[in-house]
Amino acid sequence: MPSRGLATHRALTRRGARGVADLPPRPDGPLVWIHCPRAGRRKPAEELARRLLQADLGVSVLLTLGEADRLDPIDDPGLFTMPAPGDEGGVVQAFFTHWRPDLLIWLTGDLRPALVAQARRSGVAMMLAEAEEDGFNAPRFSLRPNQTRRMLDRFDALCASSANAARRLQRLGADPERIEITGPLQEAGAALPCNEELRDELAAELAGRPIWLAAMVHGEELGTVLDAHRRASRLAHRLLLVLVPDDPEEIDSYRARLDDEGWRYICWSEGEMPREDTQVLLADTRGEMGLWYRLSPVTFVAGSLRRGMKGHDPFEPAALGSAVLYGPFVAHHLPAFTRLAQAGAARLIRDADSLAQGLSRMLAPDQAATIGRRRLGRG
Repeated sequence: MPSRGLATHRALTRRGARGVADLPPRPDGPLVWIHCPRAGRRKPAEELARRLLQADLGVSVLLTLGEADRLDPIDDPGLFTMPAPGDEGGVVQAFFTHWRPDLLIWLTGDLRPALVAQARRSGVAMMLAEAEEDGFNAPRFSLRPNQTRRMLDRFDALCASSANAARRLQRLGADPERIEITGPLQEAGAALPCNEELRDELAAELAGRPIWLAAMVHGEELGTVLDAHRRASRLAHRLLLVLVPDDPEEIDSYRARLDDEGWRYICWSEGEMPREDTQVLLADTRGEMGLWYRLSPVTFVAGSLRRGMKGHDPFEPAALGSAVLYGPFVAHHLPAFTRLAQAGAARLIRDADSLAQGLSRMLAPDQAATIGRRRLGRG
């Protein structure tokens, strides 16, 4: 049975509109609504939502985004995800009537008068969190100063991400005594689970072999990944690539490419263990990224090599001890990659040659140990 988060996403996708029809029932008990207008801050918003759920406070969480076309489902019970409702009066009222949130945490800025006003009329406690200096650059905030001041007054708490953001709120009419500088929400990686018994068995089977992971590889990146693996294997003859396709439904095309190029590979779904001569483990099952991250000291985070791609969350491998290689197109997770790169735990690559070079450097024993200490904040 799909999670409620997935059910919500599918209902909204079927409608193709920003209304509230066909939504799952509101859960019993308190509900916290987190609104994240900016796609670039989605990961910290998700982290905040999960921490609220893990705190065992008896709350459910609704996470809304400002850009419906960038919404992906989150398979997490208790966490609902959907686009924010439109500004039409009937839609806004129906949204509040359905969800009846007890607390609204609005992130960054980009306030919408209709939603803020209805939240106040509904008696919802409201917090503006990690307000950003550029979160109030739209002309309406300057052209309608009275409306902007009233919107800010409706919040019970105002938290700015920086001193400049706090000064911006003051210029917009907020009472400086009500503004607290708390900084931005920080992204962090929750360690994905895995079957520990299986991990131990597979680790024993692969003992002594260098391993790297290419995670969520798009079809148009496959050639680059295999070319890099071939080059790196010239220096590490027993090197094993764990290859995770971005879309498991397209597995036949990946197998055809491996067959055409003469690779010795196994498909994980077929229940085989890698042999001594296996060059590629094709990880064609879902829900086992925690296993692959734990086994692989280096992960190439794919979905990042071609223009138009947006990357994937690099904290997932980093949280489990895997150093990160990534391409230049990571717009949705740029702060996370930048943070890891500054710590020496991530390296930018652009093609097969730089990917192979990055692999060789990061798989060297002394370099792997140094990266591990930096990634854990110990050196």
